[in-house]
Amino acid sequence: VSLVAVPCNLLVEFAVAPATVLGFATLATAPWAMPVAKALAWCASWPTGWIADIARAGAALPGGGVDWPGSWTGALLLALVIAVVVLVGRRLLRHPWLSAACGVLLLLVMVQPPPLTRVITGWPPPGWRFAMCDVGQGDAMVLAAGDGTGVVVDAGPDPTLADRCLRALGITRIPLVVLTHFHADHVAGLPGVLRGRSVGAIETTGFEEPLDQAESVHRQAAARRIPVTRAVAGERRRTGALDWQVLWPPPERAAPGAEGPNDASVTLLVRSAGLTLLMLGDLEPPAQQALLRSPTGAGLGSVDVLKVAHHGSAYQDPDLIRRVSPRLALISCGADNPYGHPAPSTVAALRAGGAEVLRTDEDGAVAVAGGGESLLVAGD
Repeated sequence: VSLVAVPCNLLVEFAVAPATVLGFATLATAPWAMPVAKALAWCASWPTGWIADIARAGAALPGGGVDWPGSWTGALLLALVIAVVVLVGRRLLRHPWLSAACGVLLLLVMVQPPPLTRVITGWPPPGWRFAMCDVGQGDAMVLAAGDGTGVVVDAGPDPTLADRCLRALGITRIPLVVLTHFHADHVAGLPGVLRGRSVGAIETTGFEEPLDQAESVHRQAAARRIPVTRAVAGERRRTGALDWQVLWPPPERAAPGAEGPNDASVTLLVRSAGLTLLMLGDLEPPAQQALLRSPTGAGLGSVDVLKVAHHGSAYQDPDLIRRVSPRLALISCGADNPYGHPAPSTVAALRAGGAEVLRTDEDGAVAVAGGGESLLVAGD
């Protein structure tokens, strides 16, 4: 149930008439005077652009809608709620100050400013180091790099969900966006990551397939003048207390064992305040095995946190899991996804190795805090 539909419609009402008239005028003149039709269409683009911008802004609000049961019971309950709101609303109109207070409360519910949300919900926890966003069937993680600053690894499939997660975390500056590979469930949410934020650079794999998604990333980066670089094994970078090393893919385009975009995923070993995080992208077993044999992966040891490869699919290399023996395993997947992620065998193997397993389809977004031997985990 939308909480923003009525105010959004009121804000665009004045633009509907000119958009409609100019649109029909464009259709009428196009068959015999295309230059005139193009001029009319250009004029129509202004009111229609306003309508689209308001719709996007309303849809992006974290409290723009309320989940409601889609059944006859839900419909009857909604009718009852509306009747109560109308009755109470009429009485409220006699009390201007109380009406104003209710309006402000509704506005806060829709906007959900991060400072207020933190106080009420406790999310994100103080001193968080890593956060896995709940973006459905896809990947999006944020590495804390200072006040309001974070390195984003993957953007998930939905711009709205990616933007909403970053807002809740209070991220306004992004020195680097790492896109592990170009499948849509990792890059389609990029517009939401870029929305209203300062972004220093985008780093990607050199295996630019699927081509349409790779071209979309490059177009968005070019439109915002964001440089795009290629991640190569051996690269080390640092920002604030956060540092990381690229373990995969190797410099050559045709990596050993690589059979497609998944096996060309950028793999990172991240360190922050004494905690270590291994991020495997969507690596399949051939590339996981090649990673263990590679110069950068040969020294890989136990880690505190593992971002499990490919949404916890059944295709995992047991040697890699044993080598890194994580204390905490994070799996990003969508509820009731058609792929059966995460696979029960993968979850069982991780738990058998001593890892606590958290998954976004059941636990929502997850944040990791602490340092050294202390490992604190919180959900939203």
